[in-house]
Amino acid sequence: MSPADIVKLRLDAQRISATTFTRPAEVVAWLGAVQAQDYLGALWAVGLRLTRAREQDIERALADRSIVRSCPMRGTLHFVAAADARWMLDLLAPKVVTGAAGRFRALDIDDTTIARARRVLAKRLQGAPLTRPAVYDVLERAKISTVGQRGIHILWRLAHECVLCFGPREGKQQTFVLFDEWLPRAKRLPREEALAELAGRYFTGHGPATVTDFAWWSGLKLSDARLGVHLAAPRLAEETLGGQTHWFARPAAPSPAPRSRAYLLPAFDEFVVAYADRSAALESAHTALVNAGGGILRPTMVIDGRIVGTWKRRLGRGEVVFSPAPFTALSKAKAQAAARAFERYAAFLGVKARAEV
Repeated sequence: MSPADIVKLRLDAQRISATTFTRPAEVVAWLGAVQAQDYLGALWAVGLRLTRAREQDIERALADRSIVRSCPMRGTLHFVAAADARWMLDLLAPKVVTGAAGRFRALDIDDTTIARARRVLAKRLQGAPLTRPAVYDVLERAKISTVGQRGIHILWRLAHECVLCFGPREGKQQTFVLFDEWLPRAKRLPREEALAELAGRYFTGHGPATVTDFAWWSGLKLSDARLGVHLAAPRLAEETLGGQTHWFARPAAPSPAPRSRAYLLPAFDEFVVAYADRSAALESAHTALVNAGGGILRPTMVIDGRIVGTWKRRLGRGEVVFSPAPFTALSKAKAQAAARAFERYAAFLGVKARAEV
């Protein structure tokens, strides 16, 4: 298995190169989670893995509660299937919360403060989604300061405790809802079953990948990641490349794809963010052009399995204007493939595409 094989298999596994999925919840459950701190980008991350979709289809899935936006992994916002939200948080949140203890001390947020906020919001959010400013107002009225970074850290902690999660949007603002009201069917799993399930989802939807990649993506300790792989191993295949074992789902033959097939990926797409080692798709000389620092990963153009550039968008009246930034000049065939990818994204938004040179 060569690096070229790895990227082809990953494009297949992630359902980028070909898909039969028609519902957003299928995509999210298949991948396990879709990173979603860039909300509009995450809508496209799901949409590009569907046979046909418009942006409002993913918004509708969030409103009908088949998927939910919360922070199950690495303290970062993700879309997850509604049924998976609780067991993922049960498994992954304790390590994240423990790791943030110093920050909470610096902000003078102790367990008593969290308990008070929990009681206040459990009462006020019953049947009533609230925007972040409205939630802050509720906390301030209860003499719980939200100044500086205190407010967002209090909400972050309560989300990790399955007290609240994101609900429907109110205009352009996200709302918060009570987790148990919004996701009453979210299930719990015993720890080892949860580890096996998470590992199986990751390697099925992202493989080939290593245990180190899985530990990075999930935020698990390496020892727990290894246990998860061990428990999921009967449903996976393995192959060694460069002295490292790569795990993936059977069968592992990549689908044939035409030359110069291009994909326009959003910021933080799983094809980029889900691996500790991104060298199979991204040359080291271009890493800084994709990873802008501070945890920011730019939108990328992928052609023939390689990340060949970044891109920006600007919305106008009835159109979306693209500003591609290839690392090197594209051949005519690759430029045409990129243009087709732009058109697909514009169709997702329901507008026309126009590219800037």
